[in-house]
Amino acid sequence: MLSLELFREVRPEFLSLLGSPAARVYVDVADALEVESTLRSGALPREEAIAIAERVVEQHAEVDIEEAIGLEIRERARLVMERLLTARWLQPEDRADYQRFILVEPNAAIILEALRKIARPGAAVFSDKLVAACNALRNRQALANEPWQTVEACLEDIRHGVQELRAVAKSIERHTRRQLGAQSLRENLEVVFDQYATQVGHTAYAELVRSRLPTRLPEARVQVDALQNDAELLCRMQEELLRRENGLDAGTAMARVQQRLDELAQALDRVVPSADDIDRRTAEFARKSLARFRYLQEVTGEHRRVVQRFFETVNALIAGRTMADAELQREDLPALLMIDVKLLAGLESLYRPRLRASIGEVEPLYDEPTAEELENSRQELAATLRDSLTVTRANRFADEAFKRFGKRVQSSQLLRTDDDLADLIACLLHAQSREARYRVEAERDLENPDADHRKHDRVLAGTCRVERFTLCER
Repeated sequence: MLSLELFREVRPEFLSLLGSPAARVYVDVADALEVESTLRSGALPREEAIAIAERVVEQHAEVDIEEAIGLEIRERARLVMERLLTARWLQPEDRADYQRFILVEPNAAIILEALRKIARPGAAVFSDKLVAACNALRNRQALANEPWQTVEACLEDIRHGVQELRAVAKSIERHTRRQLGAQSLRENLEVVFDQYATQVGHTAYAELVRSRLPTRLPEARVQVDALQNDAELLCRMQEELLRRENGLDAGTAMARVQQRLDELAQALDRVVPSADDIDRRTAEFARKSLARFRYLQEVTGEHRRVVQRFFETVNALIAGRTMADAELQREDLPALLMIDVKLLAGLESLYRPRLRASIGEVEPLYDEPTAEELENSRQELAATLRDSLTVTRANRFADEAFKRFGKRVQSSQLLRTDDDLADLIACLLHAQSREARYRVEAERDLENPDADHRKHDRVLAGTCRVERFTLCER
């Protein structure tokens, strides 16, 4: 377990300092000593190390250190140094000439480096790890040659890529908090154009968009599923694992291969939610940035200051009275900064006479339409059908039929719903057109009408009767 292995290397006090009330003092003292020892390329004399700790403790004079309340700054610094030595953040080095030096423990340097990365995050990075993993899974030749090595490399790349996506989302969240804390328009715009654009928008997020993950990931997922069902490659991966680890039986090796492929599939499934979270956070950042900008415009703009100065002057002139009771002359009040409005055509151009509608006779509506109204309705319906039943519509209907049933389609197969009836009419209407990509073949003898025996089909649940024909692809 990690905890057992960790506390074999460090003391419990090593981590307890980070949870103490004076943690900021211990961290800053260790950081200052580590930076100074790096510049010196060696250990620091003990007295000089105490002087450095004294400066840091003085900067944190408001922090109460355990068992150091009421002590002088130098004594408090000595106490901090002793606790860092006890917790093995620092290591004493006594030399033969009785000089005493202080070294920073390597484990403490690792912790300090991690704390610096947390406290001072750099620009978000999105490399090509995920793209490389998708391309490797699509490369069947590489999978066939080195299946186990390819799976291991892809799994590592995908895990690293998911961590990068989470780091990008965290960076966007951090910039959103900065945006909400902006107190001026200058700070608001700096967050958007100087910080977010350079650290996220033009770098990591732009690379994420260019990677086209939504089109690559499904193909990679299909390849993983195929790999899980490929007996030959599974056996080769099993043999590679048996060759690498002596004493491993075949069943355990195959189980580990299947487990690793499951981990790879699950890692691929985690990519899309992480990318969607970045898109959501980006949209939220843009929305909140615009809202903050508009708010700061209202509360910190020049117009607000002008209005504030006006009312401050009014309050000074008529203190203790209301505007209605003041009865001040207009020249006593500050000048109002109003825009001079001029109308080129004069105020008369704004006048529009009121329209008065005359009362007309109401024509009665009869229950039965006349013959003329029926004819007009038929003509309008025919014009509408001519406009809607185009050759493009006919070609589209025929192409869909060919895809479903082949190059020759019987008329009984064409009609499934009432909407298909208009498409069929368009096909018959434009069957002789040069732009039609189909032809209609019907069994009929037009030269001998007496011998013409046409066949019909009942379609749409028997509601329509259609002459039997065949729709053929040209």
